[in-house]
Amino acid sequence: MNLPAPLPLPVLLLETGGHQLEVAETLISVGEFVVIFIAARALAELMVRIQLPTILGELLAGVLVGVSGLHLIVPPDTQAQLSGMATGLLSSLADVSPEVLSDLYRDSFPSLQAVSQIGLFALLFLTGLESELDELVAVGAQATTVALTGVVLPFALGTAGLYYLFDVPLIPAIFAGAAMTATSIGITASVFGELKFLKTREGQTVIGAAVLDDILGIVILAVVVSLAGGEGFSLGPIVRLVAAAGVFVAAALFLSRTAAPAFDWVLDQLKAPGEAAVASFLVLTLCCFAAQAIGLEAALGAFAAGLILSASRHAHAIDAAVKPLVALFATIFFVLIGTGMDLSVLNPFDPANREGLIVAAFLLTVAILGKVAAGWSYVSKQKTNRLVVGLGMMPRGEVGLIFLGLGTQAGLLTKPLEAAILLMVIGTTFLAPILLRLVLRGTSGGPDLDPLAEVPT
Repeated sequence: MNLPAPLPLPVLLLETGGHQLEVAETLISVGEFVVIFIAARALAELMVRIQLPTILGELLAGVLVGVSGLHLIVPPDTQAQLSGMATGLLSSLADVSPEVLSDLYRDSFPSLQAVSQIGLFALLFLTGLESELDELVAVGAQATTVALTGVVLPFALGTAGLYYLFDVPLIPAIFAGAAMTATSIGITASVFGELKFLKTREGQTVIGAAVLDDILGIVILAVVVSLAGGEGFSLGPIVRLVAAAGVFVAAALFLSRTAAPAFDWVLDQLKAPGEAAVASFLVLTLCCFAAQAIGLEAALGAFAAGLILSASRHAHAIDAAVKPLVALFATIFFVLIGTGMDLSVLNPFDPANREGLIVAAFLLTVAILGKVAAGWSYVSKQKTNRLVVGLGMMPRGEVGLIFLGLGTQAGLLTKPLEAAILLMVIGTTFLAPILLRLVLRGTSGGPDLDPLAEVPT
């Protein structure tokens, strides 16, 4: 009888005392969280002070402590080594050898990734919960046309350019194109709110289009990730997946109108503390299970759960219960994305990197032009500032990083393509608030404008 190879942990138990291993595991876990939150909060505070999105601080924190920086947290699949100084310190504190500590770190890292997944699902749930479906209906055809153009144009140009010009394999090219379809509604809404522009026709059009962008983008994401795990690229599975994703989202929209009262009734019967968080988490879990059961990505289920509960009378209580989870666990998700980014592939002095830099420049150009062009894609009798609409659709922000994180976890992207997508996300997220402030500078400082106000082109 052939016995399976012994697991690393039992071997370690033979070599090292059990109590010492427990101490080492605790130090590793606590150390990871301390490093993540100190770095993320420090850089998030810096971003706030220079009026940029805090999410950029979390991403840069990951780069700082990861394989491109201090090597304090490195994903095992990167084959990078932990910092010798950090390993030596923890080894001496736990009284174990550096080799044992490194093995424990590799075994514990999946648990950190699992915690980050909670942050991902909580963030997508919150995105769905805060989607104002009534706003999407109010702006009607304008928002729909802007959203469709802002999705189709970057997706088609990005995918075709990568596949035909740079010989990127089809599935990674499609995934990179899909990553350019996103729009960060949070970043744009924040800038519009600051400049008292949120209630103008342009502001409402962008917010409505961004909501639809989220729906379309996550459907595309679910289809692409599912295809990546299949046996090939054929029309039949694509049609089935698109149909399943469309039906799933349509069902979520229908349930948001019909199931919310039943959910509210159940919540009203619950008296124990934390009822909103627990009941919402149950809906989130069921939707993720349903999405996976029909062959879609669990991320789509998390977003659908938020859409379903967006019409609940308890939406504000649910929002308040979920935001602390997002603040904690989504931070871990974004920092871990940064830790795995090997930015050495962007070194222009290395000839092997130059093609990757050209790809990054191509993606950034397509990402900007594709969204800005969406501002001119609708017909309206009212004069509107179409440049504002296009720039408002430009930042990819946290949604783009979600695409990147899932693509990385699925093993779809090469390191140069990962870095190119990362630069595209960072570039659009940095540039959009700056350009919007420049274009809207003359309207800042006043009260909110009339929703039907005309803004000259």
